Amino acid sequence: MKVILTEKVASLGNVGEVVNVSAGHARNFLIPNKKAVLADEANKAQMNHYNKMLAKKVSEEKAAAEALAKQLNGQNIELIKKVGSNGRLFGTVTTTELSKILSDKGIEVEKRVLTVDNPIKAVGSYTVKAKLFSGVEAEFGVKVEMDPKQAEEMKKKAEAAAKKKAAKAEAQAEGAENGEAEGEEAKENQPLTDEQKLAKEADELLRS
Repeated sequence: MKVILTEKVASLGNVGEVVNVSAGHARNFLIPNKKAVLADEANKAQMNHYNKMLAKKVSEEKAAAEALAKQLNGQNIELIKKVGSNGRLFGTVTTTELSKILSDKGIEVEKRVLTVDNPIKAVGSYTVKAKLFSGVEAEFGVKVEMDPKQAEEMKKKAEAAAKKKAAKAEAQAEGAENGEAEGEEAKENQPLTDEQKLAKEADELLRS
């Protein structure tokens, strides 16, 4: 069911907007509480009447949205998050979280008006858009960085792994050298064959 909002309704829209809602929500809450009126094809004349009545209210709401846009434009939110081994965050940064952070900064923005072109699932910089009112939009930045404690732990682990790898390579190299020396020694201590004995004796005779 289509209704025109006569007041700003959280999670639905701003004053003067035509929105789709369930018949039950419209008849049991919005219309009885004078937050909306029917906006179907049969009520075009009524819609025009309400649009004129709401013009001042719409203008005030738009001015408030423009003031909010000035606050929001150029804002930069920095988030410290833990990162998985695959470089991904443990969960996506949601518009609910961003709305809460902005609220803590004294900037009230509903999560429904926030959109992110690329889901915030990894460290990096992102741009978030906010559609605050019809024709009124704003943008702000979000920068996600790895938790410094986690980064330090990962650095230590990487260094330890590198040392372990270097020690193993050194041990293998020493083992190879020792193996060659032992091989030569074993070769020297190996009993001579009859042919080798004869060759040795012949060599000694020639030298005498």
